[in-house]
Amino acid sequence: MAETLVERRSIDVVPDSERHGTAFSQFTLWLGANLQITAVVTGALAVVFGGDVVWSIIGLVLGNLLGGAVMALHSAQGPKLGLPQMIQSRAQFGVRGAVVPLLLVVLMYVGFFASGTVLAGQAVGQLTHTGDTSGIVIFALVTGVMAAVGYRIIHALGRVASVICALAFVYLGIRLLDRVDVSALLHNAHFSAPMFLLAISLSASWQLAFGPYVADYSRYLPRSTSSKATFWWTLSGSALGSQWSMTFGVLVAATAGEKFLANQVSYVVGLGGAGIIASFLYFVIALGKLTINVLNTYGGFMSMVTSVSGFRGQKVLSQRGRAAYIALIMIAGTVVALLGKDSFLSSFKDFLLFLLTFFTPWSAINLVDYYLISRERYDIPALSDPNGRYGTWRWDALGVYALGLVAQLPFLSTAFYTGPLVAPLGGADISWIVGLVVPAVLYWLVARRNKAHIPDQTILPETVAS
Repeated sequence: MAETLVERRSIDVVPDSERHGTAFSQFTLWLGANLQITAVVTGALAVVFGGDVVWSIIGLVLGNLLGGAVMALHSAQGPKLGLPQMIQSRAQFGVRGAVVPLLLVVLMYVGFFASGTVLAGQAVGQLTHTGDTSGIVIFALVTGVMAAVGYRIIHALGRVASVICALAFVYLGIRLLDRVDVSALLHNAHFSAPMFLLAISLSASWQLAFGPYVADYSRYLPRSTSSKATFWWTLSGSALGSQWSMTFGVLVAATAGEKFLANQVSYVVGLGGAGIIASFLYFVIALGKLTINVLNTYGGFMSMVTSVSGFRGQKVLSQRGRAAYIALIMIAGTVVALLGKDSFLSSFKDFLLFLLTFFTPWSAINLVDYYLISRERYDIPALSDPNGRYGTWRWDALGVYALGLVAQLPFLSTAFYTGPLVAPLGGADISWIVGLVVPAVLYWLVARRNKAHIPDQTILPETVAS
């Protein structure tokens, strides 16, 4: 069958005959997805909230590597199973039980869609001379259309963005260094444990938030693709792109102060120049945000379909149904963007850290099950059968997930809630570390006692294997 641009697959398994590409495609996709303005703002937050340049950059590096490693372990699942990430979660939580983390995942996508659209809307508004509100709407519509086309255009967009955005960031970096006394910034190092841990948490949360959908973009790779290659190309692209952007954000925030906080997009563009150069940089910002927002929209659509199909038994989705789900994500994200566009920076840090509370226990359970308990062996047809080996609700995993959430509360520090153990730790938020370790250990202890649901080898649908 001739390949078409518009994707036909949704939550169903990708047949071997439709697999293509190499693991290197994960590098260009995730590099392009991270060379963008929201990652710049995320890095800047480490300084905005009190950190210095040196320790903020070191903390961001550690967070990107730690969180990126977890994210890349999820990516390595894609070629082996040929499934979207959250469908595979049914093996841990049950065919319907997986809807619990899925609902939170959908909220995450809407939030990231909104935050990205706010910044991209500023760039589009400047390019079209129509203002931020119109820019937000225009950008959201373009995002929705590209997400509806699907997997192929997402990877093509990643390849283009990785080159164009990399060149733009090199240019902006040179311009910034012309204005910055780097030696003075490096000598003004003052270690603060809470600020250092905040920097780690900001970048780790950035990476961990990709976990629920990263395998969606590796599932079309041939089944023979090396897990190590998928892991390393995903990690290197994501960690390099995000660290590059975040380091730029640290330097900008340390030198620009209120000028940057007032309008992040305009200040960054202003570094590059005026006229045609400014227009090009506004385009680059919009392109970078388009790459990641298409990922968020596509991932949100996948998660919504997975949630509904757990109750309806649906395996295949029509093009009309696909468009309807994507429109829901787009509309919800646009509404949130329009409502929150005037208070973006003040709420973004808490949004990132709050998300981390919910996704670290899910990541821990998923990875322990895949690599240590099931050892990459799954009954794929049973993932769509509530009466199959995985059942409807797996209360042991759901219980561990709940305990993972509760265990983090004493260590959580946000604007609306601060746990009792934050002050004794000097104000540091280590909830995400607790959220990884506690559920990982608990799930391993619980799941290793009952392995009756694990097949001797992966069972594929009859129509999948070539």
